[in-house]
Amino acid sequence: MADIKAGAARRITAVTCVKNEGPFLLEWIAFHRLLGISDFLFYSNDCTDGTDVLLDALAASDRPETGHVVHLPNPAEGRNYQMEALKTAAKHPLVTGADWVWIADVDEFLNVHVGDHTIPALIAACGNPQAISVNFQFFANDGVTDFVDRPVIAQFTRSHNPDLWCAETAIEVKSLVRRDFPLQYFGAHRPFFRKSLPEDKLPAWTDASGRKVPPKFLAAANPRRIRKFPAAGARNFATLNHYALRSLDSYLVKNDRGDVNREGRVFDDTYWRERNDAAVEDRSILRYLPRLETALDTLKADPDIARLHGDCVRLHRERRDALMAQADYARMYAHLAALPALPPGEAELIEALGL
Repeated sequence: MADIKAGAARRITAVTCVKNEGPFLLEWIAFHRLLGISDFLFYSNDCTDGTDVLLDALAASDRPETGHVVHLPNPAEGRNYQMEALKTAAKHPLVTGADWVWIADVDEFLNVHVGDHTIPALIAACGNPQAISVNFQFFANDGVTDFVDRPVIAQFTRSHNPDLWCAETAIEVKSLVRRDFPLQYFGAHRPFFRKSLPEDKLPAWTDASGRKVPPKFLAAANPRRIRKFPAAGARNFATLNHYALRSLDSYLVKNDRGDVNREGRVFDDTYWRERNDAAVEDRSILRYLPRLETALDTLKADPDIARLHGDCVRLHRERRDALMAQADYARMYAHLAALPALPPGEAELIEALGL
């Protein structure tokens, strides 16, 4: 524990749940290796695009470029796949033996703005607290229709004003958690501690500017177990780039898939419109791109990994084609493509004001 308090971060474990994310796995793993992630714990369920096969191969190879990958079936027996997986993950040796734990999805990329742009640099800048919560910044589709097999971070460079999202100043977060956090359980967005924890035992917890998180966030003082706070001023050291839409092709496949949280969940156009605000250009994450492309080339030099990645890409495209052959999905595609790149309410406001 002394090393943790002194600021060491030798082992950082990323935990994530996946379903049909095959074409995007290599980029996400390679990128997070650049951040300093040493271990990856993946839970998958009901994959039909080769995600599980590729993860098994990565786990068996244990290559330096990927770190230590463990792939397990999602243990969920109910509907909430992610939360049931996180409950199991809390007891896994990759988590219990880690100095820090990072829980995120494959469309989320931690963009560190300080030092050498790694997680240890972020931890040091924040003063080595027991948890760091980083605000989302949602990156727009920005008119990209076709899925192409190249880094997501290079394709999508426009987002909403990072301090404002739709009508909100408070934006959701994901959290880094230190080993000695007084954990009751992991949430997908933040850890939770016991309500009975004494005041002098409350964890040291900052935003991504090294400031103490707001008291209501710290205490999760509302019935929905609060998972957001104002983004303005909270992102000096890091931002969480969220590529929730990607290309229109990939969004169609995502909509068909649902998500890892709730079986059968379908995203309507509100989800798309809320995240397809291209008001601001932000290319800061491209600082990682040259090293990311080199890492991807190294991974794909392994013929088995390259073949399995290619299978995922092919099956992703085939699923898109199969969906477009269905009238409902073809209409959905055309509808989304025709929507203005404005968040809900903004177009109506412009019309009402005669602007």
